[in-house]
Amino acid sequence: MPSSTPSVPSATDAARAAAPVLAALPPGERGALLRALAGVLHDHTDDLVALADEETHLGETRLYGEVLRTRVQLQMFAEIAEEGSALDVMIDPADADAVLASRPDVRRMLVPLGPVAVFTASNFPFAFSVLGGDTASALAAGCPVVVKAHEGHPRLTDLTVDLAAEVLPPGALTVVHGREAGQALVTDPVIQAVGFTGSTAGGRALFDLAAGRPDPVPFYGELGSLNPVVVTPAALAARGPELVEGFTGSVTRSQGQLCTKPGLLFLPEGHGLDAPLARAFGAAGAGPLLGPWIADAYTATLAELAAHPAVHAVTPGAAGPDPAPALLTVTAHDLRAHPELLRECFGPASVLVTYASADDLLATLRTLPGTLTAAVHGVEGEPADVETARGVWSVLRAGRLIWNEWPTGVAVTRAMHHGGPWPATTSPLHTSVGATAVARWQRPVAYQNLPDALLPEPLRDANPWGVPQRTGR
Repeated sequence: MPSSTPSVPSATDAARAAAPVLAALPPGERGALLRALAGVLHDHTDDLVALADEETHLGETRLYGEVLRTRVQLQMFAEIAEEGSALDVMIDPADADAVLASRPDVRRMLVPLGPVAVFTASNFPFAFSVLGGDTASALAAGCPVVVKAHEGHPRLTDLTVDLAAEVLPPGALTVVHGREAGQALVTDPVIQAVGFTGSTAGGRALFDLAAGRPDPVPFYGELGSLNPVVVTPAALAARGPELVEGFTGSVTRSQGQLCTKPGLLFLPEGHGLDAPLARAFGAAGAGPLLGPWIADAYTATLAELAAHPAVHAVTPGAAGPDPAPALLTVTAHDLRAHPELLRECFGPASVLVTYASADDLLATLRTLPGTLTAAVHGVEGEPADVETARGVWSVLRAGRLIWNEWPTGVAVTRAMHHGGPWPATTSPLHTSVGATAVARWQRPVAYQNLPDALLPEPLRDANPWGVPQRTGR
């Protein structure tokens, strides 16, 4: 841990002091801070990417793209903050002649929770890290952030925090290091909510800490997901080679270290793609994983799956710190009979599931846990495929439904949702991606019969902040 890193109490004390400062900022000033952070990333991209590549081995091409994505994300949240719509202002004027009874003046808006904690992710050292969606949306809401650094890129984290401090108010963004510090951060009474991206086991342990506090706080964890992809017989016949290429690329992208990697591919029996897939996976080649904690977990999980008597290898791949992609196969019937096979294998591996009929497919999909995504590859305008897609999506519990595309790649848009029922996330309502990410760091307050001078600016009749106001009758 760097000597300059503050203790948890020091970091949360600084965040507590910054909370009223950030909360009082008008929408335009909050947006300006986020735009300034995007500018910091732009100005220091080369230095940040070089350090990120040294610590994560993700490659400069991928990392330059991720910095751009993070800048776009900051700018999107700047726009959201500047609009003021995230305050969700509602005004119901007093009405002595209301139908039920005389009604007082009631005005409601969302206010910042206060200091929040953000745990950075190892596989996205920018977009889900210090200035990622969790932090950007929290600052847009007016909340200071204490970042828990990931051990996979500690120096990058410190550099990013130092650069951000040049444009943010004191205490708006601080960092702590180490597992014990992370646990202490979740239970610190100053912290009012937690954002986390990481493993299911680690996220569940921290979720339990947050829920077990004397004052429980929201824990927004993005954990593990199998992301099933279903291929219909018509799609298989129409574009088999294209599906092989797309699936292989989606599984092996970033060495399979993406939470949206397709972990299950459902193909009709007799699909005939074993040989093409084996060649494609073999050609993808080996590559380094983020670190030993990923390599050890990947090696152990892959070995357990491959050793199961119901599972066979299309291509066994290779384990270790630089694994080659692996593809296993199992029948839908056997997958239903052995739910222990429904495990995420974080790395360049996936499981091909063969189904005998539509009923066989749907019966198996019903056994799957919640997922981030659920994709169907079919033929446009084919009635049977439309019916299949409707059936698949009706039985799967997923946060994003996809037609004829692969799940890897999460677009930076307001409408995007990057969540799903457990174990995909601990709270599927709002995630770090999309416009509603800001809502995680706010709570509603209603103000009844207050004179104008006592109301917050967004609720006043003159509306000095110029935010959208929904007025009732």
